Amino acid sequence: MQLRKIGIYGGTFDPIHHAHLILAREALEVLHLEKLIFIPAAISPFKAAPAASAEMRLSMLKVAIEGEPRFSIDDCELRREPPSYTFDTVKEIRRREEKAEIYCLIGSDNLDGLPNWYRFNELEKMVQFAILDRTGNQISHPFPTVARKLDISATDIRKRVALGQSIRYLVPPAVEEIIDQGQLYREQGK
Repeated sequence: MQLRKIGIYGGTFDPIHHAHLILAREALEVLHLEKLIFIPAAISPFKAAPAASAEMRLSMLKVAIEGEPRFSIDDCELRREPPSYTFDTVKEIRRREEKAEIYCLIGSDNLDGLPNWYRFNELEKMVQFAILDRTGNQISHPFPTVARKLDISATDIRKRVALGQSIRYLVPPAVEEIIDQGQLYREQGK
């Protein structure tokens, strides 16, 4: 019997944008995943605290994936004390998905730091890492890669909002609406 293939895609998603969604959709196809679970981090051990609240980031994720039956969200990291360790998340998902092969999708910008992840040696035995590369650079590593050159970043989106510039076409319209109504990212240029 072949194991189900499930992808987990963690990140701050501050905010979720079209590059996240395009690469997630591509990962479904390239890696032959049955489903992909977005996992918003409370606080990443390697990044600054998110600008938007956990509730707002979760709301943006929900509206961004609406209508995509193979996408779901797991808020387990938001319910745990920070920082958010992938090892703990995988253990929790593994309890529910015993008969699944889990692909842990990470951005190519996290590749160099991967060996420093909490309990990496154990984690590496629990999941198949897959790299999401939106840079277009050919990076040498042993993992499957989902690549598509996309020059969209949450940092740029936050800066654009702070400067009063449009983010249309960078994020789904419903995400843009939440950012506007919640007056998110207005005071920062991060």
